[in-house]
Amino acid sequence: MTYDEFFQRNSELAVEFSRYLLSHPELDRSIPEGVTLVFVPEYDTELARFNLEMAEQICQEGGKVVYVKISGLRPEAVSRLEGIAIEQQ
Repeated sequence: MTYDEFFQRNSELAVEFSRYLLSHPELDRSIPEGVTLVFVPEYDTELARFNLEMAEQICQEGGKVVYVKISGLRPEAVSRLEGIAIEQQ
């Protein structure tokens, strides 16, 4: 897998995590300032391994890391709209 593919997967998780935080603001308040969030998706061992290696490097350089373990992703919803009716006059 290329670096760009890892970046794309992590970007997707970052967007989903941001959405999750909007619904769960109490979780957002529990994340300390100045840390790097590292996603550890249990369903994607290749990405998890890559991210854990990246986290190790961040820690070696003196950074602080918080791990966000993710057990899975729900199917993507194209739209949240429901009950649509198209009427033509």
